[in-house]
Amino acid sequence: MKYLIIGAGGTGGPLGFYLTKAGKDVTLIARGAHLKALSEQGLTMERLWNGTRETILVKAVDMEHYDEQPDVILVCVKGYSLDDTVPFIRKVMKKNTIVIPILNIYGTGGKLQKLLPEILVTDGCIYVAAAIKEPGVLEQYGKVLSLVFGVRDQSETRPELEEIRADLESCGIRTLLSHHIQRAALEKFSYVSPIGAAGLYYNATAADFMKEGAPRESFKEMIREIGALAEAMGHPFHKDMVTRNLEVLSTLAPEATSSMQRDVMAGKPSEIDGLVYEVVRLGKEYDVPVPEYEKVAAKLSRELK
Repeated sequence: MKYLIIGAGGTGGPLGFYLTKAGKDVTLIARGAHLKALSEQGLTMERLWNGTRETILVKAVDMEHYDEQPDVILVCVKGYSLDDTVPFIRKVMKKNTIVIPILNIYGTGGKLQKLLPEILVTDGCIYVAAAIKEPGVLEQYGKVLSLVFGVRDQSETRPELEEIRADLESCGIRTLLSHHIQRAALEKFSYVSPIGAAGLYYNATAADFMKEGAPRESFKEMIREIGALAEAMGHPFHKDMVTRNLEVLSTLAPEATSSMQRDVMAGKPSEIDGLVYEVVRLGKEYDVPVPEYEKVAAKLSRELK
């Protein structure tokens, strides 16, 4: 299968690295200095948990110079850039291209499907802690690297989805083809949203969440609020997400922060609307109290105006 990954940062970069390393046909879409470094020097992965550093050659171009028709498109951009990918996907897709959005924000697959009704758009989510350290270099903060994807309507299931799962699994990427992707996406959201929200509120690193204290308690309470929302939305969790998310957190390097934190601190556009304010809106829509999110949202909306 021919893979195209739109975005070569903390989500798309690791996927492109391990797919390429395993010999798969994959192209990364990047831009600017990062693209220049990828093209000239390859992609370097620094693993903070064991101090290793590895560089491999990758195929990387910008949107303007990609001239193939991929079988699979992995969309790995920030939520605020999602709409910008649609004209490009339209240009390069064929009738049986499968699009797998892998974003932090819940509901992006359904949104993208409405914009691309001619092809199949699944939902997807990923567990990984990585970021661009400098052009051409990624830091991976923890060992966790797993991907979950699937169709929202089981009547849309295709044999190719299992082939994609097997491809990813063979690259060392733990991959689940889920028959309950909305629940799986909300489970992921119950990690990435609280860790980003509490991280910003308390200016906290992973080390602060690993010990007892206000950041850890806030993180846990927001997970519970997402769980209540999931129940109201008809996708109840079947596992203790507080315990599971604390286990995920325990694998991170102590200095790790969320991508939303890093973007806000750098003065860049961020996913705060979809990761924090959207939860408050959903709480009102489904009549679910989310007081911890309301507290965090109120402070952040004042400070980040």
